[in-house]
Amino acid sequence: MSEAIISVENLSKCYKIGRQASGDGLRHVLEQAVRAPFSRLKPESRAARAKTEEFWAVKDLSVEIKRGEMVGIIGRNGAGKSTFLKLLSRITEPTTGSIKLRGRVASLLEVGTGFHPELTGRENIFLNGAILGMSRMEIKRKFDEIVAFAEIDKFLDTPVKRYSSGMYVRLAFAVAAHLEPEILIVDEVLAVGDAEFQKKCLGKMEDVSAKDGRTVILVSHQMPAIQNLCTKCIMMDKGRLIMEGATDEIVNSYMTKGAALAHAGLEDREDRSGRGDVRITSIELRDEGGSPMPEAMSGQNVVLSLGYSVKEGVELSDGVFCVEICKDLKKYFSLSSALVDPRPMRLSGRGRIDFLVPNWPLMGGKYHINFYVGTKEGVQDYLNDATVIDVIDGDFYGTGKLHHEGWQGVSVLVNHSWTQHAEGRGS
Repeated sequence: MSEAIISVENLSKCYKIGRQASGDGLRHVLEQAVRAPFSRLKPESRAARAKTEEFWAVKDLSVEIKRGEMVGIIGRNGAGKSTFLKLLSRITEPTTGSIKLRGRVASLLEVGTGFHPELTGRENIFLNGAILGMSRMEIKRKFDEIVAFAEIDKFLDTPVKRYSSGMYVRLAFAVAAHLEPEILIVDEVLAVGDAEFQKKCLGKMEDVSAKDGRTVILVSHQMPAIQNLCTKCIMMDKGRLIMEGATDEIVNSYMTKGAALAHAGLEDREDRSGRGDVRITSIELRDEGGSPMPEAMSGQNVVLSLGYSVKEGVELSDGVFCVEICKDLKKYFSLSSALVDPRPMRLSGRGRIDFLVPNWPLMGGKYHINFYVGTKEGVQDYLNDATVIDVIDGDFYGTGKLHHEGWQGVSVLVNHSWTQHAEGRGS
């Protein structure tokens, strides 16, 4: 039985909200002490502190992770996943509880973490390696592998401040994965890279865990990646550990929980994220005339209607609405206001955005809806499993058939045709 390389006991992290945010690092503490050494003695300061509210990002979490395990952490937005990783990485200090790490840790939590923007890619490889505790000789030994994996040969001597976000991620992941940490911690940053590089990274993580016997902790909303890579899974919600165990069991439970949430009213959902100047208030299916429909039908023209509300007194001129239609943890297609019409969308008051989908291209079943609303200020409203819609089979091809015998697993329908070009018989 392998030993625990990570032991977490009664771990909690509390933030104070309701006043100007400040960090919890040494620099912030010193700044506060220098700027206002006697502020805590003032009556108004005591009154202001009394109005603050405690927010427990992680609460009473205990878990053990064994050497060589590849562990997935799943949960909705605001579940505490990223905070937990920051605590494991010693980026943030816990409020209570303890963490015992028995090995060197490499973390990839945010794009460019541990990089100096003025230094070149070459210099940052050595800097990042030194931060991870590697000797210069160790870094030199792995240098060519890192550069080849990151595919940044031409830009190796360019300051990383000139890198795209994708280049940043490629280099950061290459350094973190190749400098042989005993524990590799990876957050959702891989979503920044292109699909081919994501596949490459996932393969590298599998190698690091299975072949090298190192421990990998992966946070992702991409359930297929979690299912394919991780043998153990942890589900979090509102800062607490809800379940841990075999990946398939935990993922299935997560899906069931998501379906229950999706039937709850949007106004009451607290697991959404964003600035909140615009909020989605309803999601409905409609026909082309605007009348509500109970379900969509394969081959029918369907309108997916999103009701929205903008904060009083706020006017926005550059709104973007996106919708994902998913089933069984797979995204089948997306809708985006910005992709099909680049004109700026003005938003104020209340209203709705109607996406017309001609010849609805999905077979019967239940599908989950995720949505995103953004402006130039950033994400305004984002929610996974916002609702569930029903689709019933229709005569998509006009032939009375949707699939061949035994092909019921196929979900996406595509209009197509065929022609035959027969060659004549030879003499």
